[in-house]
Amino acid sequence: MEQQWADRTVGELAAADHRFAGVFHAHGIDFCCGGKKSVSAACEKAGVPVEKVGQELEAVVQTSRGTGTPDVRSWRPGFLAEYIVEVHHRYVRETSPALAQFSEKVARVHGQTHPETVDVYRLTMEMLNELSSHMAKEEGMLFPYVRSLDQSMSQGGVRPSAPFGSAKNPILMMESEHDHVGNLLRELRSVTSGFVPPPDACNSYRFLYGTLAEFEADLHQHIHLENNILFPRAIELEASLGS
Repeated sequence: MEQQWADRTVGELAAADHRFAGVFHAHGIDFCCGGKKSVSAACEKAGVPVEKVGQELEAVVQTSRGTGTPDVRSWRPGFLAEYIVEVHHRYVRETSPALAQFSEKVARVHGQTHPETVDVYRLTMEMLNELSSHMAKEEGMLFPYVRSLDQSMSQGGVRPSAPFGSAKNPILMMESEHDHVGNLLRELRSVTSGFVPPPDACNSYRFLYGTLAEFEADLHQHIHLENNILFPRAIELEASLGS
């Protein structure tokens, strides 16, 4: 039964049902930046038996019979862009000050006995700075254009003009930046042994690692919504409006 899942892409499945994304996240499978990989290829890279993942995906389907699961793919692109800003961009901005503060504090206090905390501080700050610049570009350039496309389509209008030519141009940039942030997250997970604090960790240390784990989960969903749903929909919408 699990074979039916092997050749489908993880991004396609995560877009179809957020609970599939939960299965992938639980096994350390990248469904956002690595969303174009097949389930079998993603499982091989993560070192997880594809049979086990297939069984868990099938279990999600069986337990959801007759229940109503919101289909994010049915949301209008303009609404989805607003949702990403209000939920995920806001979360990043609200969480970033604490991550910056505690990563610096833990590195300063524990850097001698736990030198990996210095790397955690460096990687965290690089990630936060990258995200700050990235979100500003999305909110100031790409997302307003997506809303304009959506509005033009609903009103039977023509394709709006854009200083960057086609939506494909900023989307390529955004996807490249997503890849960079994804690599930083993977490094953070590696140097923290999966965000597991050592036995002698103080409360600040534990808070930092717990918040990083939560931040990772939210960012995976955040990037997934953009890479696998919003960006393809924007390109399709632009094409349908013509030149």
